[in-house]
Formats: sequence, structure tokens, C-alpha cells
Amino acid sequence: MRHFVRPEGMPPVNGYSHAVAFSGTAVAVSGQVPLDAAGTVVGEGDAEAQTRQVFLNLRAALAAAGAELADVVKLTVYLTDLTDLAAFRRVRDEFISLERPPASSLVQVAGLVHPAFRVEIDALAVLPPTT
Repeated sequence: MRHFVRPEGMPPVNGYSHAVAFSGTAVAVSGQVPLDAAGTVVGEGDAEAQTRQVFLNLRAALAAAGAELADVVKLTVYLTDLTDLAAFRRVRDEFISLERPPASSLVQVAGLVHPAFRVEIDALAVLPPTT
């Protein structure tokens, strides 16, 4: 995996790479939402708590496939309110490597599948090579 955080001529970044090159077995993780293992909404009205639960869910889904957050090459983030961006970034930075961040897209959406959800994130990871 090679991270191109800020190639020459590209604008500054905040917690993502402009490009990531990789080879290996890809793992696609469906959009994760702020539900706990019992299916209960976590942190209703609290973007930081919801984002933290989403990253915990991403980590669990990746682990089931034999990957971890460090193996993520691309995140797609859906926020219902862009005022939640700072909270999202704070939590994201607890979970990803700032030296080797994944490529990332962020989209503001009118709503998610449950009206209490403020954030959803899907991921693409690459399995580490086996020896």
C-alpha cells in the first residue's frame, strides 16, 4: 500500500490522502451507522458519540474479514449536517493513522435510513499479504 497524502500541486489535506495505491484482496465494508450490537441508536443528537460508534462498527466488520483500520484505503463519509465535520474529524483521528491516512470522500446528505442517524461511513480495505 502506498499513500500519496499530498502530491505536488495538490491542495492541503486534513486527515486523508489524495490517493492510495494498493494490491491484494479487497474488502468492501457496507455503510456503518451508529447502532450498537443490540441495534440501539448510540448518541442520539451527539455527532461525536455517533461517529465513535460507527468507527467501532467499522473496526468490528473489518476484523471479521481479517483486516483492521490500518488496512483501509478509502472511506466514504455521509453527514447529515456539515457542522458535525469537526466532531467527525476529532473521532476519525483517534482511529486512523495520520501518517498513512486513507483516501476519503465526504458527502452531505439530506438524511440517512433512520432519522436519528447523523453519520454513516463505508470503507474499502486491502487484506495484508499472508506469509
